Formats: sequence, C-alpha cells, structure tokens
Amino acid sequence: MSVHATQADGSGHGFTLQVAADGAITYQLESDAVDTETTGSDQPDNIGNPALEGADLTHEGDSVGADAPDMPAPGESEVADADIAAAPGACSDQTYKTQDLKEYGTYNWYVGDGGMPGGLSRSQASTAFRDAVGNIVGSYNNCALSDTVSAKAEFKGYTNYEADVDSSGNCRSRDGLSTWDAGNLGATDIAVACIWSHVYEGKKNDLREADVRYNTSDYDFTDYPTSSCYRKHDVRSIGTHEAGHVFGLDDLYGNDDNLTMYGTPSYCKTKARSLGLGDVRGLRSIY
Repeated sequence: MSVHATQADGSGHGFTLQVAADGAITYQLESDAVDTETTGSDQPDNIGNPALEGADLTHEGDSVGADAPDMPAPGESEVADADIAAAPGACSDQTYKTQDLKEYGTYNWYVGDGGMPGGLSRSQASTAFRDAVGNIVGSYNNCALSDTVSAKAEFKGYTNYEADVDSSGNCRSRDGLSTWDAGNLGATDIAVACIWSHVYEGKKNDLREADVRYNTSDYDFTDYPTSSCYRKHDVRSIGTHEAGHVFGLDDLYGNDDNLTMYGTPSYCKTKARSLGLGDVRGLRSIY
C-alpha cells in the first residue's frame, strides 16, 4: 500500500508498506531506491466480491465538503498552457522519478458518489477524470513525442463505493474497487492517491487498486480556468498528476515546475494536463 498526497505547502509525502505472501512486512520511503525491472505479469486480485469481502468502511455523507459550482463569466476563454519562465521548459526538462509500481494489466476504475470537484455532476466529473487518466495512458504532450506507452485503463461506470481514504488523508482497508471521488482530507492535502499493489521481489510491484480523492472541504476547483479564476485548482491538471501516481510516477520538486509530476500545483493553471519530456520518459521507463 502507498499513499501520495498533493499538498499546498510543497511538502508532499509518500510512503509504501508492503506485505509479502509469506507475511513479511517491509516499508519504503520516497527516498529509497525502487525496483526498475518491469517484466512481471498481472496477478489476479484476491478480493473476489468486494461487496462482501471488503466492506465500504469510509462512507461519508454526500454533502461533506461539497464544492460550489464553478461559474466562469460568459465568453471568457480558458487560460493557455504556458511554461513557467523561471524553470526549464516542459519539453526540455528530462527529469523523472518512478515508484516501485506498474499496472501490468488494465486499470479498471469508477466514479464514486457524493459531491464532485468544481461542483461538477458525476457525468461531468467522469469526463474530466477520463481525460486525466487518458493523458497518462496516452502520454499526451505538446512536445511532438510519440505515444509508445503501453499502459491501459478503462472507465467502468459509477459506484456507491467511495475512495478508501479517511478525512485525515490516511489510506484505509481497500474495498476492491478503484474509485475517484471528492470529500474531506487533511487541511494541506489538495488530493490524495491511495495505492495497493502485489509485491514482486526484484520487479516493479503489480497494481491492485488505486483510489483518488480531491479535497473539496479545504480547496476550490474548476474544470475551466479563465483569466478571472482565483485560488482554484484545475480538475484535470490535478487528476493527471494523480493518475501519474496510479501508473507508477512519483513527485518531483526543485526546479521542475513545468512537469506534470511537479508536486506543488499552481492555482488556475492547465499546464499539468499535458505531459513534459520528463513525464513521458518516466512512463516509457515503466511501459
């Protein structure tokens, strides 16, 4: 199990706890070396019926942390995708960092119930989330880099289950469904990805389940940032970053502001929707 939090103060954290088939427990901090071998295979999940075997223990009221609908002024254009001048350009920054994680099969995921970021409907949110996941599996970029990434994902529909993360941003017992939703998290967590995987010795671990939650209790979101946008995070940019974690990419800090996996997102920017050179190189190293 691992948790990746996108935090407002730039102090993002990641932690991985592994339980092997023989019961041996190991842990890994973000700073530890990770396996680079990617020749494993997709393993069957051991939760056959999540409704019976993985009770949904993290259910919260649908109104908790509900985000107000975002209403851009009529006729306003969405902000342009532009590099931050003080950092290397997205198409020249080769930096990347990966986790000990790979989806060897297809990432099957759902949209949960309750309020959605930006006050989107479930249908609108599913469109935004699908776009975000698609940006990763299709290695979408503006750098003329071809898509050679073999990662796969499929949106399976809607569920009454919720992301298995509590109001403090801690991952809980998994329920067998990879769910994207919104709700209450720790005050500095803009979004959290909770990830569970099958341990491979000497190879990247096989993804079992990955839940993503946006923090709509403490932050506002928009799916259409404009010039009048104020202190709102772009739904698709945050989603693309979190989907990067799902498929094995890790946070970057320092002078990598123009890459999708930069760990401190800016308000009202769409930059992270399109991958930079380092993001694509990271995915290619896994897939």
